[in-house]
Amino acid sequence: MEFTTFVRTESKSRPAVYWSVKHGILLYMELFKELDLADNLQRAVEACGFEKPTPIQRESIPAILAGKDILASAQTGTGKTASFVLPAMQKMLLVPRHGGNGPRVLILTPTRELAAQVNAHIRDLGQFCKFTNGSVIGGMAYPPQIRLLQKKLDILVATPGRLMDHMEKGRVNYSSLDIFVLDEADRMLDLGFIGDIRNIASKLPKKRQTLLFSATLEGKVLTIAHDLLKDPVTIQLTSNTVKHELIRQKVYHADNLIHKHRLLDSCLKRDELTQALVFTATKRTADRLASMLSAQGHDSAPLHGDLSQGARKKTMNRMKQGKLRILVATDVAARGLDIKGISHVINFDLPNVAEDYIHRIGRTGRAGENGTAISLVSPEDWGKLREIERLTGMLVERSVVLGLEPEKASPEFQPQKARSSAFPRFGRRKRRFGSRLRR
Repeated sequence: MEFTTFVRTESKSRPAVYWSVKHGILLYMELFKELDLADNLQRAVEACGFEKPTPIQRESIPAILAGKDILASAQTGTGKTASFVLPAMQKMLLVPRHGGNGPRVLILTPTRELAAQVNAHIRDLGQFCKFTNGSVIGGMAYPPQIRLLQKKLDILVATPGRLMDHMEKGRVNYSSLDIFVLDEADRMLDLGFIGDIRNIASKLPKKRQTLLFSATLEGKVLTIAHDLLKDPVTIQLTSNTVKHELIRQKVYHADNLIHKHRLLDSCLKRDELTQALVFTATKRTADRLASMLSAQGHDSAPLHGDLSQGARKKTMNRMKQGKLRILVATDVAARGLDIKGISHVINFDLPNVAEDYIHRIGRTGRAGENGTAISLVSPEDWGKLREIERLTGMLVERSVVLGLEPEKASPEFQPQKARSSAFPRFGRRKRRFGSRLRR
């Protein structure tokens, strides 16, 4: 069987991309139809409204089809999921199954929510094909998952913890596995899954293709990539210095908690706010704040890890359908949540890790739309704000609400040169708030 091969090339007028080499002719991939996808896949691509690939799709799909391992970083909301689902499906259609039962493609995700969204993409892109797929995630009953794992499965989407539970009972057969995908790898490592990822990878066939996608390429991500990937193609389309050009970022200084609540109420009453995602530091705060906002007449609900899978799914569906105006969430929703109608992200509490600020505000300003990100910063959060501005290399605009001016001015920090993750060192640790503040 003959595959189209791909060559990476650069020019002054165009960034590094993959050109397809077929019958000795170079062809720049400007349209999906130029990939010579199977008819049913091309039909699904057109049904989804895809015509031109996004940058991450343009760089990764040809390399994956050529059989290369991938180490990729791209901003959220850029079509990342399709960049690995589509070529995986194409390869399964061209190459027959080998081995026994179990998945041909394994996709690991950090959260149940992201797993559900990946499965939605799989259904859309495979709607005219006869692929079998399913999920093994926490918060769901074991018996249906056991029955799923006993079948000949094309694509399995899983969270590391629940998959390890099944593996320890000997329920997972990897003899047919061809492609291993780690989606949002940095988030999985943040959640402490590095041991599970290593254990899972050790049970997979040595002869496989491994694809690692991450918001950033540094520290533990590079360490795990070094261990699992073989001569990978590195695709760097974003870094810690992402400016989110379509998102207007603001800081409102709050003197205390009462002042912060008044600022939040003022923000939520604005006409231009269609839907808002409000981030809190703890699950308890999310519950209390959602209840308080509901009592004030706002259509609001909490979203965090202590809620059942059914409750979380119901809440997200209400938000997607426009029946819910305000979602109060912990960082469980910071990655993978894709709701087009979110006009505002409000940090009621700043995150404990500076990188999470980038992921939080990326929930708005998606698909070419403008968005607004507002952070309510009290005096105890000044150190966190300083770390965020050091990370991004920019000062966030200071604003005030008329009638709710703070008694004390918010400090302005001179940001250092932003850290670049284009060529980071292996083993660099993610810096936590409060470190190196005394200079």
